[in-house]
Amino acid sequence: SSHEHKLNFRKSKEACLSYIQDAMLQKQWKRAAEFLTFYVESLEKDYSREPISPSEMIWRIGTEILCHHSHSSVKEFNCFMEQMKTLGVKRYLKVCLEHVFHLLCNGQIDEAYQNLSLAESWRFGEQTAIQDKEMKLIQAYRGLLDYYRWSKQKNILLGHGKCPDGFADLSVEQEMHSCFRKAAVNLKEIIKIPGVWDLFVKCYVDLLEFYGDHNEACQVLNEYAYNSKFPANPNAHVYLYQFLKRQGESKKSLISTLKILHDIVPSHELMIDFNTMLQKSKKRKKRRLGLEVIFAALDYAGWKENVKAWSCLARQVKQIVISEKYLDWIKQEWNSRKDWWPAFHFSRYLAKRNWQENKSLSYEKALVAGILLGKDCKYFKYVSHQGCKAQVKRFRILKKFVNRHNPVYLRISG
Repeated sequence: SSHEHKLNFRKSKEACLSYIQDAMLQKQWKRAAEFLTFYVESLEKDYSREPISPSEMIWRIGTEILCHHSHSSVKEFNCFMEQMKTLGVKRYLKVCLEHVFHLLCNGQIDEAYQNLSLAESWRFGEQTAIQDKEMKLIQAYRGLLDYYRWSKQKNILLGHGKCPDGFADLSVEQEMHSCFRKAAVNLKEIIKIPGVWDLFVKCYVDLLEFYGDHNEACQVLNEYAYNSKFPANPNAHVYLYQFLKRQGESKKSLISTLKILHDIVPSHELMIDFNTMLQKSKKRKKRRLGLEVIFAALDYAGWKENVKAWSCLARQVKQIVISEKYLDWIKQEWNSRKDWWPAFHFSRYLAKRNWQENKSLSYEKALVAGILLGKDCKYFKYVSHQGCKAQVKRFRILKKFVNRHNPVYLRISG
């Protein structure tokens, strides 16, 4: 009966998809491809009264298999994607985008650009308006490739310099300006939409800076960083900071930008720059923030062996200890860390490893350990002993310094 046929078909289809999923999870791409073929054939041979449309799964699964199958080629992938574009107008632009990404990954820049141009000219009644977001992405990536072409022409022009007759290579310059105009239009449009557009923003700002439009570039970066409609994005503040630094903006502006970055990502690599600027400030509040910044950075495992970070902390801690002012700053930071930093940073095992791998790192850490944990700290004792044994003068000075200021440890540990 028709009902029985539909029931059996659905069960067969579900079983086939299950086999495909199992093969893909086990990275058995040949087996997965065979099952996908059966799946497609079963759809074609279905004689039920209700027409069964090819599922999006064919596109998704087929793409994944072709990307990993040992015998697949770029030509076969391109052929498959062209077939997938005819599956239905609702997914046409999405398939086009995925096809373009694959072409770019295989270095086929011109083919990717051609596909984007064709997709941009696509129209299909009401579907054109429904897929407005996908169309904007198509235009944005074409703008990105126009930027790539602009960059190539710029490098050629800068490499050639002036021709013997005193005139620049006009054809290259004209092509460069043409690419600039096309790239600028599309990139400017996409970054107006709330979202994460890091690469597009960087390229657009590069275009603006090259042509001296610094005000527009600054406005774009400020909008990207501070517009509440956009999602929180650390990179937006990084790009703004780098731009302001290139423009020679005031320390106040740079510190203000990095303060927001610190609030979002306290472990960001720019925290070294932030700490350095804060330590040079004459304001007590900023120097206090600098100590907080470097302590917070060293809370993360990725910073455990960062010599610059430990050097920053050691220098500031040493200054405070010598002056005997603001010991409460150290105490406040240490109170929330004294239960876990000793095992995290100052174990005997780490002392041995740091000494063997990086003596500069072990020196900076030993100074901090000696102040925070006293002269009996395992890390400090091991490193200072090894340093004195190796007759390295600065380790002898370090040992004397910590011993002399051991009462500071007692005040900090409180």
